[in-house]
Amino acid sequence: MGTYLLRRLLLVIPTLFGIIAINFVVVQLAPGGPVEHVMAELRGEGAMSVMSGAAADLGTAGAYRGASGLDPHMLADVRKMFGFDKPPLTRFLDMVGGYLRFDFGRSFFRGQSVLALIAGRLPVSLSLGLWSTLLVYAISIPLGIRKAVRDGSRFDVASSTVVLVGYAVPSFLFAILLVVLFAGGSYFHWFPLRGLLSQGAASWSFPARVANYAWHMVLPVTAVTAGGFASLTMLTKNCFLEEIRKQYTVTARAKGAGEQRVLYGHVFRNAMLLIVAGLPQAFINMLFSSVLLVEIVFSLPGLGELGFQAAIQRDYPVMFGTLYIFTLLGLVMQIVGDVLYTVVDPRIHFGAHR
Repeated sequence: MGTYLLRRLLLVIPTLFGIIAINFVVVQLAPGGPVEHVMAELRGEGAMSVMSGAAADLGTAGAYRGASGLDPHMLADVRKMFGFDKPPLTRFLDMVGGYLRFDFGRSFFRGQSVLALIAGRLPVSLSLGLWSTLLVYAISIPLGIRKAVRDGSRFDVASSTVVLVGYAVPSFLFAILLVVLFAGGSYFHWFPLRGLLSQGAASWSFPARVANYAWHMVLPVTAVTAGGFASLTMLTKNCFLEEIRKQYTVTARAKGAGEQRVLYGHVFRNAMLLIVAGLPQAFINMLFSSVLLVEIVFSLPGLGELGFQAAIQRDYPVMFGTLYIFTLLGLVMQIVGDVLYTVVDPRIHFGAHR
């Protein structure tokens, strides 16, 4: 097991390098960039101080139409300020060298280090992903067990329709629907639309802040959960159906064991192996896909919203910094999931057979 873990940890390094390299090349080929945004801002709205970090809305400046009419020396100064006076390979190697020291540089437009921005936003994304994953498991496991026990019944068919809808509708579309219905869009205004706390909540008592936080999280967590419980529900059902049909359950019933004892005393542990061991991967999948877009819809200050704004502004240090963190989390959680398999079922091991 130790050799396997060491090999997996060592594979993290080339995997991270390859993902960052591919995305770096793609970004170089994409039109536009931070220099173009600054020059467009200078043409359209006059002088600005980029170093002060006051240009957080550069993404609305419009498309770059060339540097005609601008001082070539000014263009050269802007390119040097962003490091674009160096060849792409040199910039890439400098970036990788900084990443090895966990130095992600500074944001082009926010006047802060990328690490400070990520540290401030990461708890929001993690909390949303954690609550959503726990709620998905809390709904999917009992529902999947009940569907397996009543396989082919009206309840199974009706719940499968709900599961199919949850699987078909993306989380961000469901988030928009929740906004329209319950966040003042067109019908009710029962829940807040923006942020994690109401204005002035910092001065409230701790229980009041917790309640206000929970109130703000209802719609985002609901949106993520609605799009994530379908696959886990069907996985739970199929795992239980497979175990229920095995010989040991027939033997347990023949010995006089009751249905509840057979289900929870014999079937449950074996059927839950795959589901419990997949918890880390389910959390990462939730964090990578659903949470990112839901953060944008509800204006939550998480990594998804940060990465979206960075992509619009062509804030390359923030873009690659968030990509690095997400990729590293994903790779580490995959290793944790493999270890969890061996914890849940000691019969599984990753060592060499002798």
